[in-house]
This record gives sequence, C-alpha cells and structure tokens, in this order.
Amino acid sequence: MYNYIGKALFFVTILSLVLSAVALAVSRKSLTQNVLLAGFFANVLDFFYLPLRHIFLKFSDTRVLDKWMSSLKIRAHASAFAKTKKRIILAPHCMRALDCPAHSTQTGIQCKSCGKCVFTQLKKDAEKYGYKVFILTGSSYVKNILKMEAADGILLIACDYEINKVMRALKGKKVITYGVTMENDGCFGTEVNYQKVLKVFDDFKTL
Repeated sequence: MYNYIGKALFFVTILSLVLSAVALAVSRKSLTQNVLLAGFFANVLDFFYLPLRHIFLKFSDTRVLDKWMSSLKIRAHASAFAKTKKRIILAPHCMRALDCPAHSTQTGIQCKSCGKCVFTQLKKDAEKYGYKVFILTGSSYVKNILKMEAADGILLIACDYEINKVMRALKGKKVITYGVTMENDGCFGTEVNYQKVLKVFDDFKTL
C-alpha cells in the first residue's frame, strides 16, 4: 500500500512540476502575443503561486513572476471583460502629484481635478466611457468600494504585483478584472502610458 502511495505522490509531484513549467513558459509568451488556454494556465500559476514565488525570490526576482502572471491574466480576462456593463477603475495614489490637495476617505482619494496630475484627464475620459474612478492608497480599499459600488467589471491601473494580487483576491467573485500595467513602480512618481488606457477604453467600449 505504501508503495502505491509513494508512486502516486511521485506522479503528482512530476505532474505539478511539468504543469508549473509549462504555465510559466506560456505566461512569459503572453507578454508579446496571444496564447492558448490562458485561463487554465493562469489558474495553474495561482494554485502554485506561493512555492513559485519562493523559488523566484531565491533564484530570480518575484517581480518577474508577477509580470508574467498579470500579463497572462489580462489576456485570459479580455473576452469576459468585454461583456461587462457596469465598470469602475481602481488606480493607485502614487500616480498623483506630490502636492495633491485631495483628501482621503474610506473609498480612497477624492480627486479635486486640480490639473496637477493625470487623474484630472483620466476622470474626464473615464466618464465618457462609463467608468467611475477610484484612487486607492492600498488594495485593502477594494472590499469597501465593492460593497458600496455595484460593478461587474474592474479596470486595474497598477504595477504588476498589485494587479496580480487584486486579481487573485477577487478570483471567484462576481466581477471581472482587467488591467493596464504602469511604466514603473514605487511609492510616488509612478506613471502609466496613457495611450494604453485610452486603447482599453476604445477596445472595450459598451454599446
């Protein structure tokens, strides 16, 4: 009996390693092109995320793993996001001006449209396409926002780590996430390629 258990464990271990390796290869490929079974391989990486993160932490850079995973999930969620009707945007406060005059509430920073940063234009453009913008100081705000704001689609503007983190946290919820990754990460002075945001607005505009 123990012999069978040992063989089964060995088989499961090998299968897990093979699946993880293939999923990582597919996620890396997703950076430059569409891939088959993106949703399936995204689920594989989610399942093995903690051990994979430990491996990348020891031998590489965890930011690489998050970049691959966020890219794969963005491609996997595209068709479902296109079907959503009630959408919101979650963006990080680190993109705002250092002398931002806005104050914070339980739903994030309340932009005053002062014109000092990208959020003034983002709010205007988002409204045209039916999005409501929330500026967050941390991912912990997401639950509060979803309790107060009914939405079936969320456009995340964030670094790869935060996009992957929020997508994992909302997995299985009645909301579809999509993302636009920022050009850099950090606590302040971050930027997004605004043309990518406009492209998402145009590509996924509702009728």
